[in-house]
Amino acid sequence: MKLAKILVLSLAVMLVAAAAHAGATYDKVMKDKLVRVGIMTDSIPGAFYNDKGEWVGFDVDMSEEIVKRLGAKIERVAVNNKTRIAFVQEGRIDMSVANMTHKRERDKSIDFSITYFFDGQKIMAKKGQFKDLKDFVGKKIATMQGTTSEINVKNLLQKLGDPNFAQNVISFQKESECFQALQMGRVAGWSTDSTILVGYAAKEPGQYELVGDFFSDEPYGIGLPQDDSAWRDAVNFAIQDIWADGTYMKIYNKWYGPDTPYAFPMTSKIEMWP
Repeated sequence: MKLAKILVLSLAVMLVAAAAHAGATYDKVMKDKLVRVGIMTDSIPGAFYNDKGEWVGFDVDMSEEIVKRLGAKIERVAVNNKTRIAFVQEGRIDMSVANMTHKRERDKSIDFSITYFFDGQKIMAKKGQFKDLKDFVGKKIATMQGTTSEINVKNLLQKLGDPNFAQNVISFQKESECFQALQMGRVAGWSTDSTILVGYAAKEPGQYELVGDFFSDEPYGIGLPQDDSAWRDAVNFAIQDIWADGTYMKIYNKWYGPDTPYAFPMTSKIEMWP
């Protein structure tokens, strides 16, 4: 009987805690004037440490601008492919700005903002070795573990007729590890979002190229806590305002403009609400 009472009390405490946490992010941010933002550290040029040891990139600048428009200060929190969703779920960060494709499966775990960046997946190889995606059948391809890129490239190889498609995709924890595997010849290609590939290719100009067409769409969304519409609206409005007054394209051209090492033409527009 005592055990049953303990279990009931424990459940009640859990429910109260959950209710207190749900929908509380907006109120907390407005009160503390602080936003904890999860950002990657080796995703060139999205978010990375430059030669001076500075944490820079498109996602870094977007995070700073969004938080500024919310009237708060930013606390940067390093995340990776494994932690960027978990940290949102656990309440360790208020948003995840971490080149994360908005997928329905991921939406079961966290909420997302509107799309703030548009990309697609390709394969990068050493220059002159491959002409078409079908040339990678039977070859080893690097990708990041636990990402949509991992799933997409396996599906691609299977579609192209590779009988060993699963074994031929070699998964690593970090983008830098994928690039190193390609440099050392341990894999024939590296597949992920094209802007990341362009970023790493710029480290050794003229040595690498992106082969073939896009084989997936990768709309990036900002990861947000579940069931806090006020917080989600605030972030969405900030993104739209950044687009409307031209600040978005200033940030975009700083990192992806034609005069940068990471040139990538803008392919779409931010969703605007009247």
